[in-house]
Parts: sequence; C-alpha cells; structure tokens
Amino acid sequence: MTSSGLKVFGGKDSASNDKLVLEAKPTDVLLHTAEPGSPFVNVGSEASKVDIKEALVFCAKHSQDWRDGKKDVIVNVFRRCDMTKDKGMKEGTWGVKKEERVKVKKADILKFEECLKNETG
Repeated sequence: MTSSGLKVFGGKDSASNDKLVLEAKPTDVLLHTAEPGSPFVNVGSEASKVDIKEALVFCAKHSQDWRDGKKDVIVNVFRRCDMTKDKGMKEGTWGVKKEERVKVKKADILKFEECLKNETG
C-alpha cells in the first residue's frame, strides 16, 4: 500500500505475474524491471506520481537486479494496452510496445528497506 492508501498489487512468481497482467484493465499502469526477475506491479489507472514512485521503489527492491547488484535499478513503466503475449512466450514473459524507463536510485531502495525494517521491529 502506498503512503496515500492506494493498494498496489505485485506478482510473486511467473504464474502470478501472468495472472496479474491478464487481469489488469487496459489503462492500468504496470511496472517491471528492465532486467528479468522481478514482480510485475499494477498501480491501477488512477495512481498519482507519488504512488507510482513508491511502487517503482517496491518493484526495484523485490528484483533480482537489486538482490544481485545493490545498485540503481531500471524499471519499465507501461500500460496494459501496450503489452502482448505470443503463444511461444514462456510463463511470466510479455512483450511491450511502448514503455518509459525510470532509474530507481539505490538510496531510495535503501530508505525503503530501512522503513520496512522499522515497521517490523
């Protein structure tokens, strides 16, 4: 959930990523790291810029790119209507016609991790 109270949905594995994308509305904003190995994240179609930024950090933090490199992570932002899935694509893999790339800074991910740590005590 974002600080504004918006529910954000993230996949846990390739099967749940596929389900999340398939159930998204055409205008929903989805996120996924440029590198493989992260959750697809759905922020819906009414998310503010702050909601999207917070979801970008969430997506980056839960990626293999972050786990393996502990550096800035590039996350793609796109709408469901710009995504395709061909029969030959493996589970959890999608094609994207149009996307925006956003660099999530290492400092923002570390700050998010610290907040999570403080919440769980």
